[in-house]
Amino acid sequence: MASTSTPLTLPVLPLDDEVVLPGMVVPLDLSDSEVRAAVEAAQAAARTTPGKPRVLLVPRIDGTYANTGVLGTVEQVGRLADGDPGALIRGRGRVRIGAGTTGPGAALWVEGTRVDETVPEPLPGQVAELVKEYKALATAWLRKRGAWQVVDRVQAIDDVSALADNSGYSPFLTTDQKVELLETTDPVARLKLATQQLRDHLAEQDVAETIAKDVQEGVDKQQREFLLRRQLEAVRKELRELNGEQEGEESDDYRARVEAADLPEKVREAALKEVDKLERSSDQSPEGSWIRTWLDMVLEMPWNERTEDAYDIQGAKAVLDAEHAGLEDVKERITEYLAVRKRRNDRGLGVVGGRRGGAVLALVGPPGVGKTSLGESVAHAMGRKFVRVALGGVRDEAEIRGHRRTYVGALPGRVVRAIKEAGSMNPVVLLDEIDKVGSDFRGDPAAALLEVLDPAQNHTFRDHYLEVELDLSDVVFLATANVLEAIPEALADRMEIVRLDGYTEDEKVVIARDHLLPRQLERAGLDQDEVSLDESALRKLAGEYTREAGVRNLERSVARLLRKVAAQHELGERELPFTVTDADLRDLIGRPHHVPESAQDPAERRTSVPGVATGLAVTGAGGDVLYVEASLADPETGAAGLTLTGQLGDVMKESAQIALSFLRSHGAELELPVGDLKDRGVHIHFPAGAVPKDGPSAGITMTTALASLLSGRLVRTDVAMTGEVSLTGRVLPIGGVKQKLLAAHRAGVTTVIIPKRNEPDLDDVPAEVLDKLDVHAVTDVRQVLELALSPATNGAAPEVPVAA
Repeated sequence: MASTSTPLTLPVLPLDDEVVLPGMVVPLDLSDSEVRAAVEAAQAAARTTPGKPRVLLVPRIDGTYANTGVLGTVEQVGRLADGDPGALIRGRGRVRIGAGTTGPGAALWVEGTRVDETVPEPLPGQVAELVKEYKALATAWLRKRGAWQVVDRVQAIDDVSALADNSGYSPFLTTDQKVELLETTDPVARLKLATQQLRDHLAEQDVAETIAKDVQEGVDKQQREFLLRRQLEAVRKELRELNGEQEGEESDDYRARVEAADLPEKVREAALKEVDKLERSSDQSPEGSWIRTWLDMVLEMPWNERTEDAYDIQGAKAVLDAEHAGLEDVKERITEYLAVRKRRNDRGLGVVGGRRGGAVLALVGPPGVGKTSLGESVAHAMGRKFVRVALGGVRDEAEIRGHRRTYVGALPGRVVRAIKEAGSMNPVVLLDEIDKVGSDFRGDPAAALLEVLDPAQNHTFRDHYLEVELDLSDVVFLATANVLEAIPEALADRMEIVRLDGYTEDEKVVIARDHLLPRQLERAGLDQDEVSLDESALRKLAGEYTREAGVRNLERSVARLLRKVAAQHELGERELPFTVTDADLRDLIGRPHHVPESAQDPAERRTSVPGVATGLAVTGAGGDVLYVEASLADPETGAAGLTLTGQLGDVMKESAQIALSFLRSHGAELELPVGDLKDRGVHIHFPAGAVPKDGPSAGITMTTALASLLSGRLVRTDVAMTGEVSLTGRVLPIGGVKQKLLAAHRAGVTTVIIPKRNEPDLDDVPAEVLDKLDVHAVTDVRQVLELALSPATNGAAPEVPVAA
């Protein structure tokens, strides 16, 4: 350890933000008053004492003196290199500064104690290793700087203290680091500190050199690449001139087009990589044409193009009402969507979590109700571009996701092509006939649609052809389907289902008057003031000439009617203008095809004999009326059991078994001659035998038909029913109530029987339909029989139809 020794009285020479360590020789400018005063005071004191003038070199950092100084001797006084007066001072050893005192001259004098910095010999092993490490580090640093003459001097220093103080010459040390070295009196500790400082500096220098080398290599590479590209351009120019091609025929401006295009960052990076490949490929390489096609597609995509939504909610609702009658559910949903979009936009919530506020709706309903045309109206109301994607018959998964670019004739999927065709990233895309998508060995397109129609992940949709992320989260997808059950469950779960169950007769009249008639007048070459249709004629066309959920056949009937009038006018058989009334329809287009059952002659009605009941069903074309016929076989034939005909599914066959079992077990209670059911065969038939039928909702209809057959009581002509029956006679709920009630209304039925638990579904039925129907909600088959069967004829034997 260092020890203290002889006290000293010395003049202070302050060093502002500088540190001198023992062993260092430094020149000081005597033009500084404090330096000159200290040197002069030392010279005055040296006249009375032997030896060279001595001063105390003390660092002064921010006006504060250090606790330790260095004893310095004035070796020479003269002129510096610039001609100013100066003194050459050599540091001799550390001095611990004590109290101030008086002395000659204007300098500050202090008392101090010399610090003994000797290290006992021989050096311990660890200290010797430390000396060796410091010399190696110092040599490495000096060689990097080219200071070869200093290397030998450092290697010749054997004293631990002097070796550590040699760091004072290092230009990379800060003032604080030098002060720390000065105040560390233990030579071994000081050498460790100096070694660590030198080691840290060398590490920083290595990192800086590596960075500088990388930067230089990058610059060299860019310069080399630039030179090679210029040479390549020159070679291609010469080749074009040799081949007689005009300047610019070769599509070599892709790099400039990509850099000038407004592309997302990742798309730009992918495009530039492909440009690099294109520039390296030869003109004869097939890969070049693939890359050009891909780049053309990327550059044509509207990556940052968006149309502004029309946030006029009232105006959008007016547009929907003007272009479509009815369909209130989907109109309300679009209005809600626009209102929410407007509020999100007002509050700066256009993009949340990387996702925008798109929508995925599935319009499910029978043909002809306006699902496809509604998509265009929605786009019109929102102020967006509209594009239609027909999915009917699509069987290849690549039609949705695109082909890999390596295939000949590869194309992106239909969704990407629709975005490109629309020219914006937020169009209304109509996925038409999504329930008609097929699947085969090439994949399942419906599975590929799962990501497209999932609002949680379609903001990063990746087409196989593009292979870059495409944001579909702002697209409004409208899918149309006739049958919801035909859509895979996982796909249907990703869409909001909006049902379009068909039009009422009043809505059909409005549609025909406001939309169909003007369109067909134009197609027939007639003016509106030449031919007009009376409302009675339109109502009869909708009610008796057509019976459908939509209006396609109604439009065909109107077109046929106008063609007939136009032909008669050209033949000179009819004068214009002409108003068509319901009385003129038969002469023009023949007799009606759908006369309501209640309007027929009582003897010609289907329910004019016992064993026939009217049911309600749902088909792909909407709701429909379904008749059930029952008969008993002659006991002499011996054909016992139950026979079912009419292309029935397993569920409907089981419903027939349940109806028969209920009547067998409860016949006595219902006062029915159930004995006939044991010995005679029962035959239940559903007319329109070419049409497949299935489902449980005909249960109470079959029970009523069998009860009518056994009791001989007719089923009321104006009654239709739907509901599942249980073995105990309970009437269970079914689906499609709205469609079935619309079908009953179209067929002229006035009384409808439904399950009690389906009463909430009546809220979806239009009010004008409910006003014309007497709806009974029942819980038991006994209630059904009381409502549906006509009163028994007193004293008359029942007439039971017998099957041949």
